[in-house]
Amino acid sequence: MRPSKLGLGICFLSIALVSHAQTYHVTDHWKIGGEGGWDYLLSDDAAQRLYVTHGPRVEVLDTENGKPVGAISGLKGTHGVALNPDGKTGYISDGGGNAIVVFDRSSLAIKATVPAGTNPDGITYEPLTKTIWVFNGRSKNVSVMDTATNQIVATIALPGKPEFPQADGKGNVFVNIEDRNVVVKLDAKEKKVITSWPLTGCDSPSGMAIDRAQHRLFSVCDGNKMAISDFVGGRVIGLATIGDSPDAAGYDAKMHLAFSSNRQGTLSIIDTAKPGFPTVQTVTTMPGARTMAYDAVTGRIFLSTAKFGAPPAPRASTPHSRPAALPGSFEILVVSR
Repeated sequence: MRPSKLGLGICFLSIALVSHAQTYHVTDHWKIGGEGGWDYLLSDDAAQRLYVTHGPRVEVLDTENGKPVGAISGLKGTHGVALNPDGKTGYISDGGGNAIVVFDRSSLAIKATVPAGTNPDGITYEPLTKTIWVFNGRSKNVSVMDTATNQIVATIALPGKPEFPQADGKGNVFVNIEDRNVVVKLDAKEKKVITSWPLTGCDSPSGMAIDRAQHRLFSVCDGNKMAISDFVGGRVIGLATIGDSPDAAGYDAKMHLAFSSNRQGTLSIIDTAKPGFPTVQTVTTMPGARTMAYDAVTGRIFLSTAKFGAPPAPRASTPHSRPAALPGSFEILVVSR
């Protein structure tokens, strides 16, 4: 018995939807080389530039071809990058220097170095107040900098060690608190903590992505979980399954997909439009590729990692030591549909 035309149409539509969601794969490797560790990446979609923190410098790449544009160097231990919508200015959290580094996006020259708290890590731009928020991991607070004057205008105490933040564009800033398993919500105008809520089922939240239209936050956690929060109601609405040891997250507003980059060498892709937030694909990347940036224009995902040597022999003081990255092997992976 032949299937009806309607049945065939539904079948083909189902196959098309599945294949559309599950065709991500590594399409390129951009070799950077050099030495030193790495942390967050940021895609400047409009300018087709990728900012890659890399030890004492930030590498800047052309996202059309992966070729170097230049670098901001002379720093001490970079963590994250934020951009001013003016198209002219960028900001780096220099954890090793306990500072916010202000740079010119055209020349990549450093314009100012502004003292912050201890080990500034996650960083974001808040558009309503035109301020930079840098979250200090060791001093457990946030330094707020006025971008007009490059002056710190507030230091706000937090209930624990902050990780990655997000701003909703309406005067609220959210941040994961790693050692408390909570999200803290801050008022950008009043420069104070408003509230917090527990990330039930989530341990050691690190990376965070945001869906501003649906008022959702995506916090990646140890234990192979991504906690999805309603940031208006201030509550967890679901847990998705992801890979091991994540450190960053991304969100595709067009496809309603959330991403988790995992140190084990996988990229987890979550369908946020479906009940239960199912994992629709797990892309094999490379070990160590724990941080990522999402390009909303092209739909590509960029991850940084390197090749590693043999793991060191375990000691009582360091039973879980990680292998060292091989000099010259640092690279960017490009994942595309």
